[in-house]
Amino acid sequence: MTVRKNQASLTAEEKRRFVAALLELKRSGRYDAFVTTHNAFIVSDTDHGGRTGHRSPSFLPWHRRFLLEFERALQSVDASVALPYWDWSTDGSVRSSLWAPDFLGGSGRSRDGRVMDGPFAASTGNWPVTVRVDGRAYLRRALGAGGRTLPTRAEVESVLSMDTYDMPPWNSGSDGFRNHLEGWRGVDLHNRVHVWVGGHMATGVSPNDPVFWLHHAYIDKLWAEWQRRHPGSGYLPTAGTPDVVDLNETMRPWHDTTPADLLDHTPHYAFDA
Repeated sequence: MTVRKNQASLTAEEKRRFVAALLELKRSGRYDAFVTTHNAFIVSDTDHGGRTGHRSPSFLPWHRRFLLEFERALQSVDASVALPYWDWSTDGSVRSSLWAPDFLGGSGRSRDGRVMDGPFAASTGNWPVTVRVDGRAYLRRALGAGGRTLPTRAEVESVLSMDTYDMPPWNSGSDGFRNHLEGWRGVDLHNRVHVWVGGHMATGVSPNDPVFWLHHAYIDKLWAEWQRRHPGSGYLPTAGTPDVVDLNETMRPWHDTTPADLLDHTPHYAFDA
């Protein structure tokens, strides 16, 4: 069984294997396919019209499937690797081990955001950014720039306490758990972390930064925690809703997965706590 661990508890060897698998996916070209897919959905998902990966009820099951696909790709390189998660509500320092040179590397330099250390720095030659929003081919970050802050544990708890999954208008204007977790309403959890990391994470090509996967693994864990706390509150909408993915409708770009298929993560992986 795959066990997703808190990145803060990974051993040096687990970090090394995770990074090595990322670099191999990048070298083979498989990594950039995930970046392309994510960007395509960021561009097409709007509040008014068809929406699947973002601004919609299927934000959580869509990303669960996306992460599963990526985790399986990593495991095709090294079967021992699992996606770690980053609990930014309790581990939000720019001096966290997450940003150390032996793991993801640190923030970018002030003048252009270029990441200068760690395995994904441009100087290594191992991480060219080819799916781009501009001409720059290096990984960019700006951790906590402009005095930005990460969500607190109290803010996480306030969102986990919400007892309705989603509601009309089923977009970024909705109330309910999904949209408060995604971050378009209320205290803003998911979106705020993307902006705090900055650089590529603040764009549609956010998976260019490997921290994308650790961030979304934690978002996925929070969904699982919400499900545990609210066993009587399921995925909504269930049927007949224009422009969004109902419970038993298939989600693009896949042809074999519905939100209903992804409500239970336990057949695929467990969390360490």
